[in-house]
Amino acid sequence: MAYKNKTYVCFDADTDIGSYRMMQAWKENENISFNFHNAHELNNLRQNSSEETIKRKLRERMVNSKVAIVLIGNHTKDLFKFVRWEIELALEMGIPIIAVNLNKMKSIDRNLCPPILKDALVMHIAYGQKIINFALNNWAQQHYKEKLKNNSGPFYYKISFYKRLYPNFVDSIYRPDDSLTFMLSE
Repeated sequence: MAYKNKTYVCFDADTDIGSYRMMQAWKENENISFNFHNAHELNNLRQNSSEETIKRKLRERMVNSKVAIVLIGNHTKDLFKFVRWEIELALEMGIPIIAVNLNKMKSIDRNLCPPILKDALVMHIAYGQKIINFALNNWAQQHYKEKLKNNSGPFYYKISFYKRLYPNFVDSIYRPDDSLTFMLSE
């Protein structure tokens, strides 16, 4: 069995590629503490590949993934050909998912979140280097603990945790849903 150490990132390649590229830049910057083993660096695909070939290669990438990130932008919930398929595959394989709101909402954004993730055991966070890095380092282990307890539903970090990570934090778009389960780390 292969060692699972990769991070699989799902996103709308037409509109959210800039956010993905920023994550790659954080990784490359020596002055920023951000690291992930990018599953998309494996098995490069050709633009003229068939849907079947693309999905086979994406599945190969996901097999070695420890965690999946779904970048949630304005159109993510409407993407079915690949993004929805990738999310379904991650859920089927039991891969911990981190839903990253590009609008920086700190909990689930019920208007933009793909329906398949709304009640799943998923960590919902804002787009930002420190919080993504924290979730990458901690959510997988916590996910498996929650799964053993048969917990489900959306998870998020308390506002006080964001304030510790980001001293100049403004909580103007923090609207947690009362039905969510929160986690405060440390």
